[in-house]
Amino acid sequence: MKGFITDPLEIERESMRIIHGYLQQDWTEQELKIVERCIHTSGDPTLESVIRIHPQGIEAGLKALQQGASVITDVEMVRAGIAKKQLTQLGGVAECFLSDPRVADQAAEWGITRSMAALRLNKERLKGAIVAIGNAPTALLEVLELAQDPETRPALVVGIPVGFVGARESKDLLWNEHQELPSITILGNRGGSPLAATCVNALIYLAVNREI
Repeated sequence: MKGFITDPLEIERESMRIIHGYLQQDWTEQELKIVERCIHTSGDPTLESVIRIHPQGIEAGLKALQQGASVITDVEMVRAGIAKKQLTQLGGVAECFLSDPRVADQAAEWGITRSMAALRLNKERLKGAIVAIGNAPTALLEVLELAQDPETRPALVVGIPVGFVGARESKDLLWNEHQELPSITILGNRGGSPLAATCVNALIYLAVNREI
């Protein structure tokens, strides 16, 4: 259509050029891959001010991916957004345990959400994995609890639940009270499955293209 850019590569280049014009902070080259993708996914340049990347977050994520770590998600929407072909090249798989037949009954018995029960029932899968939370604040709380045990501690937590009940608080807890745990988050109410998948994919692409 006249007046519109229709070439995919040109759209990508122009998008990143515009995004870079909005940036206010100094980011490392690797951090920038995450920041620019989050802004691109959300269409919101103000997101930059609330993105938080742990000093060891990217390195921990890349190391785990290059060792074939799995990506564990709180909901299927996050798992659906993961770059599975590239993840497979690294030897990993994307997993979500909500469909575990035990989840509904155990959630009811324990008096917790299904997302919490799904992680608790499969806690042994968390060790050394990348855990991506894009929907459920309660899932992030469960991960933080499980991460206190070295046998169920993830290599990296991408904690970006969205919403108005518990989302802000769970991310504040991750960032302020668990600095021993490598993480990536977006403070406040904003977040969501697309952003969680975006962060993980940025790491996957970095890992695929990195010399091991």
